[in-house]
Amino acid sequence: MPATPDPAPAEPATPLPGPAPRPRPRDCTDLFWSFTWLALQGFGGVLAVVQRELVDRKGWLTNDEFIEDWAVAQILPGPNVVNLSVMVGDRYFGWRGAVAALAGMLLLPMLVVLCLAVVYARYAAHPAVAGALRGMGAVAAGLVAGVALRMGVGLRTHPLGPRIGVAFVGLTFVAMAALHWPLAAVLAVVGGAACA
Repeated sequence: MPATPDPAPAEPATPLPGPAPRPRPRDCTDLFWSFTWLALQGFGGVLAVVQRELVDRKGWLTNDEFIEDWAVAQILPGPNVVNLSVMVGDRYFGWRGAVAALAGMLLLPMLVVLCLAVVYARYAAHPAVAGALRGMGAVAAGLVAGVALRMGVGLRTHPLGPRIGVAFVGLTFVAMAALHWPLAAVLAVVGGAACA
């Protein structure tokens, strides 16, 4: 009986390319300087800047993750964006990342604010300063409105559905703008109903 030749060795399978790894901060120093830069840009409200930087530019968070983290940051005590910086830092590097992001959010901006306070105390009575502050207030309101519209896009895929989500947005607006409820009451009543 003739010998049958051995089958040719199978070629190793090429691994299928997986999804590209998500962007993330390189280290705690990257977190510190990123949040320092965010805070220094945040005249009149840092929310718009934070969303653009963390979601669009750096890609450290998806828009849905940003909306969820921002919701948590709002119900925790303290400044919302500071809470968010701690959560993002902790997500990537644990407590060291939380401290680095917090320091970045507060250290240099605090020094800038102290310098501006000294200058403002000297020139507060000048009419040009009062006009500039009114103008910055209008810009800050526009930034907040723009971010609200961008976050509203997330209601399309929200677990409650767009109709119920828009209803809660409307209830929150009425409670705060028309009825002048304090924030704690709005969170307890409207937020509690949304959670339920």
